[in-house]
Amino acid sequence: MRICLIRGSGVEQEEVDSVFHAMRARQVDAVELRRDAKAGTVADLLKATDVILTLGGDGTFLAGARVAAPRDIPVLGVNHGHLGFLTEIEAHEMSMGLSRFFDGSYRIEERTMLQVTLSRKGRSMVQEIGLNEVVVDHSGETHILRLEIDVGGQRVGVIDADGAIVATASGSTAYALASGGPILEPTLQDLLLVPMSPFALTVRPIVFAPGQELSLTVVRGPGEMRVDGQGRGQEVAIGDVVSCGSHAKRLKVIRFSPPESFYQRLADKLGWGRPLVPKK
Repeated sequence: MRICLIRGSGVEQEEVDSVFHAMRARQVDAVELRRDAKAGTVADLLKATDVILTLGGDGTFLAGARVAAPRDIPVLGVNHGHLGFLTEIEAHEMSMGLSRFFDGSYRIEERTMLQVTLSRKGRSMVQEIGLNEVVVDHSGETHILRLEIDVGGQRVGVIDADGAIVATASGSTAYALASGGPILEPTLQDLLLVPMSPFALTVRPIVFAPGQELSLTVVRGPGEMRVDGQGRGQEVAIGDVVSCGSHAKRLKVIRFSPPESFYQRLADKLGWGRPLVPKK
C-alpha cells in the first residue's frame, strides 16, 4: 500500500515526519506530493497510490481532490487550518484516524466534481476540474458583467451582475453560500448557479438537475475565471464561453462519521441554526 501526503503551508515538517514514522511502523510506503508539483511528477507519484492524505485546511483538501478524483484515489482530510469544513478529522485525531483507516472502519462518500472549459471563437483554451465552484466575475475597469446563461442548449436568460458562480453541492457551503446561494447536501449531484450582486432583484439562484451542462457567455466584459479560488484568474473576453458540467468521475472521500453528521457540521463549523441571542 502507498499513501501520498499533501500538506498545507502552515504544517510543520515534524508533523509530516510523524506521519512517515507511523507509516513505516505499519510497513506502508509513504511519499509527499508538493502542491506545486509538475504534471509529470504528479502522474508518477500517484500511479501506485492507494490513498491521499491532506494535512492542512480546506484549500489543501481541494488541491488533493483535483488530483485524486480523475484517478479514483480516495482522500482523507486532516484539518490543520481554521475552519476545516471539508476535512474529516482534526490534527490531534490523526493517529486514531489512520488506525481506523487501516482497520477498514470507514465509509466512502462520493462528491461531484466540476469539469470547466473556457472556449474562445469555438476553440478550447482552458480545461480545469474543481470540487467547489467556478467563478466568473468582472475585472479591470469593468464594473458589471453581462452574461448569457444556457442550460443543455436552452437559453435561460441574460443577467447583469458582478459575476456568477456555478457550484457543486460541496461548493454550496463555500463562496456560493457567501453570495446568497442555498445549502445542498454534499452527496447530491445537482449543479447550482448563483448570480453575484445581480442588477435585477428577480435574478435568484437556480439548482439544476444532475447531468445538465451550463454555459456562461460573456456579452459585456472583460472578466476573470477561477476554479476553486486558485491563484490568478484566467482572463475571459467578450464572446468567450465558460462551459460547466459534472466530471466523469466523482471524488471518493474517506469518512468515519455517519452521513447525518453533515447537519452537525453545519452547526459546529458555520453556526447554522444557532440562536443569535443565547437561551436563558
